[in-house]
Amino acid sequence: MSTPFSARRAQLKDLPALQRRILLWDCPSECDYTCQHVITDARLARSPPEPDPIVQYHGKWPFHRFLGMQEPFSVLFSLLNFLAHDYGINKLKEHIPASYPLRKYYLLFGYFGFASWIFSMIFHTRDFNATEKLDYFAAGASVLYGMYYTPIRIFRLHEHTAKKQSILRAWTGFCVCLYVAHVTYLTAWHWDYTYNMAANVVCGIVSNVMWSVFSVTRYRKLKMTWAAWPGLIVAWVVMAMSLELLDFPPIGGMVDAHALWHLGTVLPTVWWYK
Repeated sequence: MSTPFSARRAQLKDLPALQRRILLWDCPSECDYTCQHVITDARLARSPPEPDPIVQYHGKWPFHRFLGMQEPFSVLFSLLNFLAHDYGINKLKEHIPASYPLRKYYLLFGYFGFASWIFSMIFHTRDFNATEKLDYFAAGASVLYGMYYTPIRIFRLHEHTAKKQSILRAWTGFCVCLYVAHVTYLTAWHWDYTYNMAANVVCGIVSNVMWSVFSVTRYRKLKMTWAAWPGLIVAWVVMAMSLELLDFPPIGGMVDAHALWHLGTVLPTVWWYK
């Protein structure tokens, strides 16, 4: 008679051998994945039911993989964000002349977005120490660039005056040092999830507050709807990020709050480029 483990193992053997090797699903990782679902199935089947039948393992929910991807919907929604940046970059190249001084900053925003979502797709496909770090560092770089770029656009620091060029150089050096210190602390000193989250939140708050104030000021002055767009986009992104606070077990074993957060940033990214 087969045990619950062996029966479940037979159901979960859904990947061809070559695909398992490509995505580095070795014996220990297969065993870990299978055990998570065996335990979860047993907890769900208990009578009376468990108050919280689905629990996290290694800090993550027991997702059902698809084509070898550990978190398939996070991968899919990360891809949609990547495509949103691709759309925006193509629009920028098409409509903004190369001579426009802010064009390079706009394009860099898209390229940092590219890096962030590429490493997000890799990390959610297979969660390793290296892919996790690359995802966090790319996301941190993208958030920090958003903070870096915001005062350049709002205060027109790109203009070729001696005072603004000096401020721009100082601001650039400051942000570069911030990022180097951030990565150095996490890699050489202590890998701290709480600190990493706090650093990203602070950078996001700084840029979001600046954009919100800028939007309100411009709207009051111009009385044009488009002047309020940056503030509205910022509010949308903040609401999408708040999904992270819910953190519920994945719907259908695949869609959790983190995946929905990634989905929630797709449309505001397209809107931003407009």
